[in-house]
Amino acid sequence: MKPPLNPYLVLAVAVILPGVGQVLNRQPVRGLIFVCFAILLGGFTLKTAAPDVSFVGKIAGGLFVWAMAVLDAYKTARIRHALWSHANAPR
Repeated sequence: MKPPLNPYLVLAVAVILPGVGQVLNRQPVRGLIFVCFAILLGGFTLKTAAPDVSFVGKIAGGLFVWAMAVLDAYKTARIRHALWSHANAPR
C-alpha cells in the first residue's frame, strides 16, 4: 500500500492553492466545493460590504472558506498519515 502524502506538504499546497489540498487527499469533489463556496462568499461580501471597508474585509467570506479548506485538508492528511503509520508499524 502506498503511503499518503506528508501532511505538511498538503498544508503548504492548500495554503497556496485553495481546494488542491483536498485533491491531494483524493477528495476532488470536496476541493471543488470549497473553491466554489470561497468564490461565492467572496463575491457576496465584495458586493455587500460598505465602501469604506478594506479589501480584506470585502473578501472576508472567501477568506473564511479558504481558511476552513486549509484546516480541512491538513486535518484529513494528518488522520490518513496516522492511520497508515499505525497500520504499517513494526510489531
